[in-house]
Amino acid sequence: MPSPPVPEKLEDVRKIAVLRAGGLGDAIFTLPALWALKETYPEAEITLLSGPLQTGLFSGGRGPVARAIPVPPSTGVNGPDTGVAEDEEELERFFAQMREERFDLALQMHGGGGYSNPFVLRLEARVTAGTRTPDAPPLDCTIPYVYYQSEYLRHLEVVALVGARTANLEPRLPVTDGDLVEAGDAVAESEVPLVALHPGAGDERRRWPADKFSTVGDILAREGFRVAVVGVEEDRSLISEVVDGMSHESFNLGGRLALGGLAGLLSRCEAVVSNDSGPLHLAEAVGTATVGIYWGPNLINAGSTTRARHRPALSWRPDCPVCGASFFGGDGCEHSASVVADVPVEEVAGSALDLLSEAADTERH
Repeated sequence: MPSPPVPEKLEDVRKIAVLRAGGLGDAIFTLPALWALKETYPEAEITLLSGPLQTGLFSGGRGPVARAIPVPPSTGVNGPDTGVAEDEEELERFFAQMREERFDLALQMHGGGGYSNPFVLRLEARVTAGTRTPDAPPLDCTIPYVYYQSEYLRHLEVVALVGARTANLEPRLPVTDGDLVEAGDAVAESEVPLVALHPGAGDERRRWPADKFSTVGDILAREGFRVAVVGVEEDRSLISEVVDGMSHESFNLGGRLALGGLAGLLSRCEAVVSNDSGPLHLAEAVGTATVGIYWGPNLINAGSTTRARHRPALSWRPDCPVCGASFFGGDGCEHSASVVADVPVEEVAGSALDLLSEAADTERH
């Protein structure tokens, strides 16, 4: 069977819209694809149609996009499923403004397309492309949406539909001087190297126990590292539990850093140990070595594509630890007990120490 033709770069592309609403991790997953677009269409203005976190993330000269515009509540994209009511008049004003932009390309990086493809079609771009399940409306160019695929590679496949390619599979996010100033206000610069722990996660089932984070923190502190425990305001009690559980001093940064300041702090760290969460992926994007704690199947979608500086620690638990309901082929359950609690401390600490040792050897040579 002959190979399919390689899509060519389109001519006269001035404006590109990319739909990817969601959380912090969702934004990081698009970065290799966005850089590929920037490299292929260097004169084009890239506009990300996004959620509020992405809008903050790409402000102030960070990343390859010129603008990040929040999407109004829209069913299946950024709307009632998140607890915010959809306002059709507000949406129509939004689409009218977007149509005035006269986008040359509109790319859908927001799932199987049942809701997101109609959304992209309402932009009335010259060419549309994205992912698609069999029951979703078609775009001009599509690839099949199959759930179990690296999100980084999925988005790179989407931009390849319009001729955009890159050799760099890892996310890259510049850190600004302002980010570093905010980070320095929270944790002053020192000759003693810094590591960070992030015990939070949007889904409680993805949270490794606080006492295990404390143990890892003490192991790293005994090896001569300063330890910072980071997270959002909502995780302040969890972060305090980790800090209070350590026998060594550490920095409690719960709720103290805005997104830019967090990026600045993580960029100064030698390594970050974190649950599968936005800050884990942010650490990778700013160039920091990571140890990520994953429920095994989630690694397929959210894991780093490389291993030189990024190590996963996995739990393959197949059922709920409370009721025994199967996660595969069953109806699931409503319990929020951790499915990664069985990941050993020795594995996580060992991976972190390996990365730190390799970084020290590289610096010496």
